Amino acid sequence: MERVNRIWQHPLYQSHYHNLQSAEADRIFCRHGLDHLLDVARLMYIRKLEEGAELSKEIIYAAALLHDIGRYLQISEEVPHHEAGADLATRILEDCGFSEAEVVLITGAVREHRGGSESELGRYLYDADKKSRCCFACPAVGECNWPEEKKNLEVRA
Repeated sequence: MERVNRIWQHPLYQSHYHNLQSAEADRIFCRHGLDHLLDVARLMYIRKLEEGAELSKEIIYAAALLHDIGRYLQISEEVPHHEAGADLATRILEDCGFSEAEVVLITGAVREHRGGSESELGRYLYDADKKSRCCFACPAVGECNWPEEKKNLEVRA
């Protein structure tokens, strides 16, 4: 997990992560902090184990850490966060020692995590991103702009 720790420590990652935390500080809806990112990674890894997928823990955690890194650019510049995130992820992953094939796999999943995923990693990321939210316990569920069919209104596996 050395390369995943390099992602977390990367100056570009830290800059965008801290900008996002500041931008969402007063947000009443789901935030995109480390707890969300690690919940997504853990849900993805559980699914990988259950299904016997050929995805490494490092690839899963890298995708989860990076999937929302573009959210600050969505807030500040109205760039779709999955596109901004994939662009940022490319630079970060290359600096952190990921191979070209790994960069393509992970950035593809980041791009696909909004739905319509073609890759296994992208599908895992999309599903875990949605399942990580506990809408049934959220005080702002009534004000949330998520469609009702996407909200997690009960405990699910």
